[in-house]
Amino acid sequence: MHRHGYKGRKFGRETDQRTALERGLMCSLLKYQSITTTLARAKEIRRSTEKLITIAKKGDLASRRLVISRLNDLETADLLVDVIAPQIKRDSGYLRIERAGFRKGDHAEMGTISFVDDIDLDMKPAKSSEKKGDK
Repeated sequence: MHRHGYKGRKFGRETDQRTALERGLMCSLLKYQSITTTLARAKEIRRSTEKLITIAKKGDLASRRLVISRLNDLETADLLVDVIAPQIKRDSGYLRIERAGFRKGDHAEMGTISFVDDIDLDMKPAKSSEKKGDK
């Protein structure tokens, strides 16, 4: 049997474990703007995170719900749609991976994945703070 048509890395894990790993890495990347992990994991989450950022750049309700379902974390999804996505001016290529040497224990190749553009996480989302009844 050959692997024609199979996309993605398995990391020696079952599907639910792999999905949880990917979601956790994506959430950490979006919260901290840069993470260091193995090179294979960094390459794998770059694919899904860039697609997620492209969806979040639309900013409508359907896009927000897609981002929430893929990340499974409401705070990070709101951060992505309200703060990070409006600051990104590119059409693609939002993330970069730099090699970071080898891990001491098992000599696995490490990589640092980070945003290409500078992102200010302290920026407040563009929502009006007035309530409906206030004048």
